[in-house]
Amino acid sequence: MKTDIASDAGGTRDPSDASLLAYELRLAVGRMTRRLRQAHAVGDVSLSGVSVLARLAADGPDSPTSLAEMERVRPQAMAATLAQLEQRGLVRRTPDAADGRRSIAAVTEEGRAMLAERRSESVQRLAHVLDTFSAEERATLGAAVPLLGRLAEHL
Repeated sequence: MKTDIASDAGGTRDPSDASLLAYELRLAVGRMTRRLRQAHAVGDVSLSGVSVLARLAADGPDSPTSLAEMERVRPQAMAATLAQLEQRGLVRRTPDAADGRRSIAAVTEEGRAMLAERRSESVQRLAHVLDTFSAEERATLGAAVPLLGRLAEHL
């Protein structure tokens, strides 16, 4: 990896340099994540918990094993996340009708409300900053969103 980052120095990035782009993306996404995370109250739901809630809200009820695979965490970590979310009333677990040994997790109405509130806070913060960008800059960021989503899915 290069030690002199061309874009940090105001230079032009070689579009074929995947290592440099990866480095710059990691820095930018890391900074955004930290700053958005800092805006939430201490004791708030963890990022992994929010990710699980969002997945359940979007895709519907699912098993802890399946959730662990999709979130790319160990089953034990998913069990702990689900236990915390269930304790807070944000998810409920019920026995799987097809296999009573398994459980199925589903987001509760309280979980949906918490997601909407948290999403609203983050979206408002981002929108406030994006208002300072030019229309062309916002269009460029908008065009990159599908690529960033695809990148996230393949990591």
